[in-house]
Amino acid sequence: MKKPTPSHLDYSRGQLAAAVDCGPETIRYYEQIGLLPEPRRTANGYRIYGDDTRKRLSFVLRLRGLGFTIEEIENVCALLDNNTYTCGDIHNVALEHLEAVRTKIRELQKMQRQLKSLVGLCGQGELPDCPIIDTLYI
Repeated sequence: MKKPTPSHLDYSRGQLAAAVDCGPETIRYYEQIGLLPEPRRTANGYRIYGDDTRKRLSFVLRLRGLGFTIEEIENVCALLDNNTYTCGDIHNVALEHLEAVRTKIRELQKMQRQLKSLVGLCGQGELPDCPIIDTLYI
């Protein structure tokens, strides 16, 4: 069951991490590289995050889950922060990333075929001679 997160809530770093299901070190890292805004501070110096930061962090984590690089996420966030984007701009970013994913899939499929071929050469015997090593170590 999802926890309600009304917009008036403030979060400590631990509470924010729990709300979006990530580690506090992830939040710290995203702050350091500028993907998250500098948090407000209480009188005693504790960091306080608002619901806008929760939404931003959730957005960043979703992009990471889709395989977007930090650089790609920085570019998208810059567009959002400057309010200088169109739906077409975001579409193009997503389309470029989709093509990169397709390229990775093709590369992984090629790797899979090569490994399958290598594994097929091996008789799994007890001798030190190994066709996998013989094929790769040339």
